[in-house]
Amino acid sequence: MAILGLRDPAQGDWDHFRAIQYTGLARYSNLRVVTNLVLGLMACQLFSGYVPLWQLAGWMAMLGAALYFPTIVYRQSGMVNHDHVARRFVLQLVAATSLIAFVWCIPILVFAPLAGDLELATIWTILAALVVGGTLLLNALPLGAFLFNLVLMSASVVAYWQTGNMVTVGAITCFSILLALSGFENARGYLMFKLSEHGLAEKDEVVSLLLREFEEGDADWLWQIDASRRIVAASPRFAYAAGREASAIEGMPLTQLIAGKLWESGNLPPSLHILSDKLTKRESFSNLVVKVHGEDKTYWWELSASPRYDDNGTFTGFRGVGSDVTESRESAEKIARLARFDTLTGLPNRLQLTEALDRALKECEQWNCRCGFLMIDLDRFKSVNDTLGHLVGDRLLAQVSLRLRSLMGKDEMCGRLGGDEFAVVMRDTGDGQRIKDVAERIIDVLSRPYEVDQHTLFIGASVGSAHGLRDGRTVETLMRSADLALYRSKDEGGGRHNLYEPQLHSHAEERRVMEIALRKALEKDEFTLAFQPVVDAASESLVAFEALLRWHNPEFGQVSPARFIPLAEDARLVVPIGNWVLHRACREAVTWPANVRVAVNVSAEQLYEPDFVDTVVEALSEAGLPPQRLELEVTESVFLREGSRAGETLDRILALGVGLSLDDFGTGYSALGYLSKTRFTTIKVDRSFVQGAARGAQESIAIIRAVVAMADSLGMSTTAEGAETEHEVKVLRELGCKKIQGYFYGRPMSAHDVGELFIDHPSASYG
Repeated sequence: MAILGLRDPAQGDWDHFRAIQYTGLARYSNLRVVTNLVLGLMACQLFSGYVPLWQLAGWMAMLGAALYFPTIVYRQSGMVNHDHVARRFVLQLVAATSLIAFVWCIPILVFAPLAGDLELATIWTILAALVVGGTLLLNALPLGAFLFNLVLMSASVVAYWQTGNMVTVGAITCFSILLALSGFENARGYLMFKLSEHGLAEKDEVVSLLLREFEEGDADWLWQIDASRRIVAASPRFAYAAGREASAIEGMPLTQLIAGKLWESGNLPPSLHILSDKLTKRESFSNLVVKVHGEDKTYWWELSASPRYDDNGTFTGFRGVGSDVTESRESAEKIARLARFDTLTGLPNRLQLTEALDRALKECEQWNCRCGFLMIDLDRFKSVNDTLGHLVGDRLLAQVSLRLRSLMGKDEMCGRLGGDEFAVVMRDTGDGQRIKDVAERIIDVLSRPYEVDQHTLFIGASVGSAHGLRDGRTVETLMRSADLALYRSKDEGGGRHNLYEPQLHSHAEERRVMEIALRKALEKDEFTLAFQPVVDAASESLVAFEALLRWHNPEFGQVSPARFIPLAEDARLVVPIGNWVLHRACREAVTWPANVRVAVNVSAEQLYEPDFVDTVVEALSEAGLPPQRLELEVTESVFLREGSRAGETLDRILALGVGLSLDDFGTGYSALGYLSKTRFTTIKVDRSFVQGAARGAQESIAIIRAVVAMADSLGMSTTAEGAETEHEVKVLRELGCKKIQGYFYGRPMSAHDVGELFIDHPSASYG
């Protein structure tokens, strides 16, 4: 019913379907008019002897008017090729076609009875030709063809019925039915074909539009080569991506365009070899990234293509798409570099070092050789960061990396592990002497002065090394072995190289167990205090005791402070242990004579605690010790950190009345500057100067004299440490030191022995 035009279904663009019907009708409209007029003239000639001329002329006028009526309908509908036509205009065309049929009924019903049987048969033949031709020419309008057929064949049946020729009536009826059915099927097939044809045309237009937009886009392009790999139909976008004119690359081999300057030399990149192999084998490929050497710069293209064949199966070339991925490729390479290289120094980072070490270990397993791994730690680098800032420290690290890089051979790779730690991977170390030579060169070169931002800086390097596969068969174990060797080098004072030895592992395990025991030492009350006397240089009377920490563990026995104090610093136990020492020393000192003070060493970590001053006040209050009887000893390291918290804390301590002593004076970096920051009560002269002065070293004598003179002018006292002989004591007196501390006057003693000392010698004089 929809095809006939009797109704429009709810779904589908049927107005567009009507437009297709309109277009089909318009194509043969002139042919239908001419055919009807010619046959009309033939009918007039047939009946000219039987029908008056004016009647024939009138009938021809009626036929011409009926043929003109569809033209009026076309004009009212807009235009023949309009995209959308309403159903009412199609029905008007059906009516116009039916009107033409009714006009043709006049000759057979009106004119034929006036003539004979021959004229009747002739006019029916003309009508049959009209019906068949109308069925063929009106296949775009099946309802119009059906009504045209129905009207004319009905008129023919009536005409022969009147003559009593029933056989002819039956034949005409059968002919009409068969013609109507075949005409409808023909109309359906024609309209379906037109719909498909129109759909393909629309798709072709959409594809053409998409291709045109694709070609004019900014990212991708189409490319095509013939069977000889030469570029054909080079698009403007393809030429733009190649940095040339389209006419210049037309007919050029694709591989030559990509190779650029390298084409003549034959030194082609691997990606081009892969592309050439695909083209040779006539294989499809997708997302193949190739390196393109342009005239001025290098590009990266991503190509996809498939082979093309003609109808005979002959290979005609390739057609595909391409895109410029230079930017994304460079970004990916940058990201990959950031993942594998240190951003500050440009050296390989930990990831790349571990990969190189893993490859070296595998080569050792395969070829039965040795590889080496060196871990490097910079000595005194932290003080540079703390005193001059991280910016200077970063620039110093950059210079260190340049020096390290200059020392590397073809089988060696240096990199940065992090912070001030570096490493070297050596692929083949021979008998091991090569590791020692490289380590000594590293220590020597890295220990030379550096010039950074008008500062002359002196740092050193400590190195620990391990052999693969002897000291470890995996990356983790070999790095751990080198780390243990490095720890020994640092423990020996730095500036040294140590090769891993099996006992280092046992030492590390012992250190780990000792750290666990140290964490429980406070709970188990394993710490005690020893007190070393400090005497007046002139009267030799006792003026103070320095509290010294001792640790006795059931498993390790009496542990030296040189062993457990650095361990406590690494384990961040210095603050709780230092606070315990402060409280215990105050409780012991309160039992001493009022003129005897107690000196307690304080670490930098304690001073940077926000509540340290409150801790001092609490210790004094709990013990009932006057602040003037407490003296806190600090080293220059408390000033090395950035900020002024240490100075502010020391000022608050001085305000309490507690004394301050600057320990190991003269062994740091800028000791005189610290004296201007804080007013110390006492300056302690390091034992190294005391020994030097006793040997007659003029430098040591001059330093002690200068310190004494400066302390006197600033209203400070001086204490010389480490006096062990009578000669040293005599020299210190002559140089003007106010107080002396050392084995000559007494070794560290327990709190009980100190109490006994005051019972036996109330004046506590050593004269």
